[in-house]
Amino acid sequence: MSAAPDVLSPATLGPLTLRNRTIKSATFEARTPNALVTDDLIEYHRKPAAGGVGMTTVAYCAVSQGGRTEGNGIWMRPEAVPGFRRLTDAIHAEGAAVSAQIGHAGPVANARTNGATALAPVRFFNPIGMRFAKKASADDIDDVLADHAKAARFAVEAGFDAVEIHLGHNYLASAFLSPLINRRTDEFGGSLANRAKVARGLVMAVRRAVDQGPRQIAVTAKLNMSDGVRGGISNEESLITARWLEEDGGLDAIELTAGSSLVNPMYLFRGDAPLKEFAGAFKPPLRWGMRMTGKKFLREYPYKEAYLLREAKLFRAELKLPLILLGGITNRETMDLAMAEGFDFVAMGRALLAEPDLINRIARDGAGVRSACTHCNQCMPTIYSRTHCVVTGAPD
Repeated sequence: MSAAPDVLSPATLGPLTLRNRTIKSATFEARTPNALVTDDLIEYHRKPAAGGVGMTTVAYCAVSQGGRTEGNGIWMRPEAVPGFRRLTDAIHAEGAAVSAQIGHAGPVANARTNGATALAPVRFFNPIGMRFAKKASADDIDDVLADHAKAARFAVEAGFDAVEIHLGHNYLASAFLSPLINRRTDEFGGSLANRAKVARGLVMAVRRAVDQGPRQIAVTAKLNMSDGVRGGISNEESLITARWLEEDGGLDAIELTAGSSLVNPMYLFRGDAPLKEFAGAFKPPLRWGMRMTGKKFLREYPYKEAYLLREAKLFRAELKLPLILLGGITNRETMDLAMAEGFDFVAMGRALLAEPDLINRIARDGAGVRSACTHCNQCMPTIYSRTHCVVTGAPD
């Protein structure tokens, strides 16, 4: 057996060579009040780039106005390209690569603040937006595929090095994959082969768009290993989907994730469940509802390092495609464990939110470094105002 690679050594990701194997995962930034890139958003990503990360991921670059999670979110369109170009130039100046997470929020989309109809596999009520998502027709699905291709072309034009297609967290593609949500009886429902058509179609639409572009960029996807709820996406079905995605040949890597933004978000965000702070982020009556029933929504799971590793190893054993391990990656020992288990990259969210220079500190000081993140998860409610770590200081 060959020795595990050094996590701080260069690595290839499709056509890219990253300076190391660390990736800042997509975390909604809430720094685009006019749905366009701001200096604030650029600085948010410049800091971890200067702090040594191999690649940072901009979230969430919706493929259409109605595909956003909320009304201040960016969607990929000509007006957004100049700002994105400023952002990618700033990241490249720090020696890092930058990826755009593209996708359609589906039933998670807030149709009220978006000012556009939301889509879902079936008619679906969103309590935050107090609106129903429309059952997507075959024509709607074709439009979403075309929107993903256009978004990828905008990403190339804007100077991104990669795109990450959002196939997780019960956003649109993930909602189609979920047997709990997708109760359709047509060609997009029923069997897993039917439910996976949207996810597979999106990936290949993006791949074709990228391959026809003026320069090559990497294509990755964020895929749920499981939803963490009975009747939702399971490891067994997700692994079959992952094999199909590998066979289709559209991806350079898969980032493995878990949990549902609709019914069980804490399955991804292990640690404390900040119910009081979440309730405070909303206005009545949603605030009251969150206080009364929030414990059913924000289920608490204990934190431990590499908490998705057990599930992810099932995928590593069956797939040849490069895999990105997410979840509880905060120190050098855990990174080394990920490399030893055969993962190609590690992705970090909260640890880099707390300490954007964590990678440089690990490179300088070695295995004894411990992240300042306490896993209190009080950063999570800040996505409704301006995402920041409440432990290491007020928003800058």
